[in-house]
Amino acid sequence: MTSNAKAAFKTRVRDWAQKLDVQVVWLGMRPMRHKWASCSTNGHLNFSVDLLSLDQALWDYVIVHELLHFSIPNHGRVWKSLMRAHLGEWEKAEEQLMRQAGSLQPLHPTP
Repeated sequence: MTSNAKAAFKTRVRDWAQKLDVQVVWLGMRPMRHKWASCSTNGHLNFSVDLLSLDQALWDYVIVHELLHFSIPNHGRVWKSLMRAHLGEWEKAEEQLMRQAGSLQPLHPTP
């Protein structure tokens, strides 16, 4: 993991947080064995360092996915609508991420 890629990713998270009017209290990147990211209701975000090797469009998918969970805890109609409003056909990014996932869990499990 290069420090430049990590800094670029964190800048991207902060930019999206500003666009979505979300306050990020803590932002970290670390190895994660089973998921791409996690968030808590108190404004803490963790992202997998494995994201740094992926395309920025996939960064955006993971970042927006997590930031929307600060206000919408599920993957219901409102969440999907906001994903579409911000990312367009976000399902394509989700599919691409799942293809590259290996042992990591998808962010948006299918019911």
